[in-house]
Amino acid sequence: MKKALTAGLSVAAIASFAFAANSLDSNPNYKKLKNFKPQGVTNDQCLMCHKAQDPGIVADWQHSKHAKVGVGCVECHVVPKNYPTAFKAHPMQGSNWTVQIAVSSVTCAKCHAKEVTEYMNSGHARGAAQWLATPKNKHGYLMTKLSYHYESLKGANQSYMVNGKKMEKGIRTDGPVFQANEKSPRVADLNVANICIQCHGTTIKLDKNGRPDATTWPNDGIAALYPDGGVSNCLSCHSRHKFSAAEARQPGACTNCHLGPDHPMKEVFESSVHGHIFETNEEDYKFDTGEQIPGKTVRAGTCFTCHQAAIGGLKSTHNVSLRLKWNLWAPGSFLRTGGYETAGWAFWKGGGKINPDTVIRGNAKAGNPQGPEAARAEMKKVCMVCHEATFTNNYFQRIDAAVTVYNQYKSFATKMLKDLKAKGLMKSDVWSDPFFKLYYYLWHHEGRRFRHGAAMGSPDYAHWHGVFQVMQDIREMKDIYDYRMKMLKKYGDPKKALANEVPMPVVTHE
Repeated sequence: MKKALTAGLSVAAIASFAFAANSLDSNPNYKKLKNFKPQGVTNDQCLMCHKAQDPGIVADWQHSKHAKVGVGCVECHVVPKNYPTAFKAHPMQGSNWTVQIAVSSVTCAKCHAKEVTEYMNSGHARGAAQWLATPKNKHGYLMTKLSYHYESLKGANQSYMVNGKKMEKGIRTDGPVFQANEKSPRVADLNVANICIQCHGTTIKLDKNGRPDATTWPNDGIAALYPDGGVSNCLSCHSRHKFSAAEARQPGACTNCHLGPDHPMKEVFESSVHGHIFETNEEDYKFDTGEQIPGKTVRAGTCFTCHQAAIGGLKSTHNVSLRLKWNLWAPGSFLRTGGYETAGWAFWKGGGKINPDTVIRGNAKAGNPQGPEAARAEMKKVCMVCHEATFTNNYFQRIDAAVTVYNQYKSFATKMLKDLKAKGLMKSDVWSDPFFKLYYYLWHHEGRRFRHGAAMGSPDYAHWHGVFQVMQDIREMKDIYDYRMKMLKKYGDPKKALANEVPMPVVTHE
């Protein structure tokens, strides 16, 4: 017992040290902005023009808590003239100030240091950096290649930190459509601005005057990377210019991104008992407080209740990873043993510099710094506010079983994939390869639905949208695997084996 207690204290001490090391003051722009005193500017000066030009913006602000406590345009948009996001072409300029259009969490942290720090320690802060191509980030290279070069037809043009020749490697060339935007790469960049970056974020680009570029902004991505080192602008949850905490606590704030075939938390929640109760008893919920009290502010769990709220003796938090035992989105599920997230802090400390050391994949094992069982214990505290111990403990046993079953499927699929790669039996254009497509659907779509359906209490998503389709995938993959091995034996050459393969259209299991 004494050893266990000592070990626990050691983990806590390490976590405390890591927390202290990840200081907001590590970004020089934060310190500059925090101590900045603009001279000769008031909110009324801004409103003289913007009341007429942007009445919707002003109306939202006027109905905000910010307006009630005297926080206005100046506090968020006025910055030093030499600040990285300074808009140099604005018609109003002061002796020591100008304005910024692209406002990041560096500005928010001036008043909300606790909330920004908690967010930076969470998996949310990894959103942009993990999918951007750098020489050190294989995952980022693959995801950037998918969105810019496969989907948006960018051809042999550089994307982020990887050159064009590498980005187009393997993409088929037997039709002009596959590189249709090679001579107009901005079209590809603008198209991606409609898709991945609106939820994940990207590196925000400004022109020489500080005006945001259309390929990266407007952007409310959960972890957009700003020139001042800011990660996110907090607008994914707190929409501009009201910035309502009550709005951000509603399920709708989360389901803006957490929906669809690949991570259908919206649909899973709505088809669960929790979602049913919320849909039919909205009068039982109050979101104007961070504390959730059954019978007063909540009747059944919502996203906020389970992942962030002050409930069951827990404090409210902006670290949405803190109560999670498992990673349920990765190709294979694993315990969250990695402590705090690292990607956001790497960029924050870099002060906005873009290089392979500041834009990193991050920590997919981020969770509770005390370990995965501590995370599970916290989530159980949430559950046991409404459910008794046997109900809660039995429920989590079933979640763990679903993870085990999923990983069994995934392990066998990965073994076949590695064997096919080793023997040269995978097509260079992976999105033309039926085995690869099934592998991707197995983990990225159906496997996630299986795992999240089980974890969030939606039997239809766990079953028919989930494990039932994973079960079909593995059989189709095994048939393709066996066929290719047979063809390799027949021809003795993997290229000939693939060239003589009969067409195998894949029916997606949406």
